[in-house]
Amino acid sequence: MPELISKFKPAWWLPGPHLPTIWGKMARRRAPVHDRLERLATPDGDHVTLVRMGTITEGVPHLLILHGLEARISAKYAHGMLDEARKLGWSGDMMMFRSCDGEVNSARRFYHSGETTDLDFVVRRLIDQHPGLRLMMCGVSLGGNVLLKWLGEQGRKAPAQVKRAAAVSVPYDLEAGARLMEHGFARVYVRHFLNTLVPKTEKKLEQYPDLCDIERLRAAQTFFDFDDLLTGPVHGFSGAHDYYSRSSAINFLDDVRVPTLLMSAWNDPFLPRSVLSSVRNIARRNQYLFVEFPRTGGHVGWVAGQPWSQRYYMEERVVEWLSDINGYPATS
Repeated sequence: MPELISKFKPAWWLPGPHLPTIWGKMARRRAPVHDRLERLATPDGDHVTLVRMGTITEGVPHLLILHGLEARISAKYAHGMLDEARKLGWSGDMMMFRSCDGEVNSARRFYHSGETTDLDFVVRRLIDQHPGLRLMMCGVSLGGNVLLKWLGEQGRKAPAQVKRAAAVSVPYDLEAGARLMEHGFARVYVRHFLNTLVPKTEKKLEQYPDLCDIERLRAAQTFFDFDDLLTGPVHGFSGAHDYYSRSSAINFLDDVRVPTLLMSAWNDPFLPRSVLSSVRNIARRNQYLFVEFPRTGGHVGWVAGQPWSQRYYMEERVVEWLSDINGYPATS
């Protein structure tokens, strides 16, 4: 499909790729809008948590959000989208990946960029409880990779209740992104994530002492180090290369059959521009993919407005897309 023309106008006071990326997490003030948490028992004896807002109503859209790497229940971009949905009278959930709800999960495994069974479980559970569900889905960063992989796996068999989707700041090629982030300022982001991933894994080692070598874990400096030691082997891959190859969303885009907005900034510091060029070319041959790649915005950034009156374009834009304001009809 043709690229959509973005209306994003970046905040003049947050230039470059890194300031808008960091602002949302470190400086933004955003109160959570959920009204309850619901813990769902998974078929393997573990659990996932839904951060829930409102009550699902027949015929009214329901937004399901998949968060990014190591996000928390209070993730500001997620609550920004939930608030935009609430303004339209929708209900909404954020699905917390295992171990991201503040509790180290009980199963041996964690979550990862290609793990789609929990998402499938939650979607089927929502549909079973609400057969008339009008489900709108958004995945952000890692969650966007999970969403696109799941949509590609489902293909034409995707549940009819899934009407539209959006995937934001997706690391479409996991190895390309991991390698890019081994250099320059991006190493700051890697250290930030490892500062939670490593202690979380140390706690998991109390349950499963043979999970990995603790000294190698503490010595990990890159995503590749961590994924080659832990993510890959624990989740059935031979190592990081195998995990990245089999989990990258770029390999599933051709099979997506739900109208889906792909939203990334060309200056996203988490991914090479060449990967976005490849994604754009794939989208041109799939009528269900709609590309909006603004020139700037950073990673899950897209801050607009003034310092005293910020706006968050991505959150508004995603809900606008899902609500069909721009005239691309949702599937019936």
